[in-house]
Amino acid sequence: MTAPHPEALALRREQIAAHHLRPAGERPASSARGIHHAALLCADVETTVRFYQEVLEFPLTEMMDNRDYPGSTHFFFDLGNGNGLAFFDLPGLDLGPYAEVLGGLHHLAISVEPERWASLHHNLTAAGVEHVHESGTSIYFRDPDGARLEIISDPLGEMYGAAIL
Repeated sequence: MTAPHPEALALRREQIAAHHLRPAGERPASSARGIHHAALLCADVETTVRFYQEVLEFPLTEMMDNRDYPGSTHFFFDLGNGNGLAFFDLPGLDLGPYAEVLGGLHHLAISVEPERWASLHHNLTAAGVEHVHESGTSIYFRDPDGARLEIISDPLGEMYGAAIL
């Protein structure tokens, strides 16, 4: 497969933006009020709970049966600001390792206060979690099942000093 030329990709991106992107004051209000929860898959409930609650300090808020798959657990973590992160384990299914596929998760970026960002950076290091520090405000790493996460100290609606919402 031949990769497209970066110049052609940049031109196409500019064309799409010119046609669809409107200045903040001209955009309609969103029909959504926020993310209720994002749901990921995990291999082991306890490993996932320990990682998200102990290393990332996201409180576990609920555990219940998964109505769609008998024996599966559906559980939730508080990400603050009324946002949740949910998981399902699917015991007995051979799901294979995490893979980036079209329509799949590339990464989940979670905003934290700058003081908490430094503390979480320490927690990741202490837990032996391989991570990359980028742009002064982002830390990229993988959860126990390989999902890529980003802890970002920029405020909600901003990225690297620019408004994105």
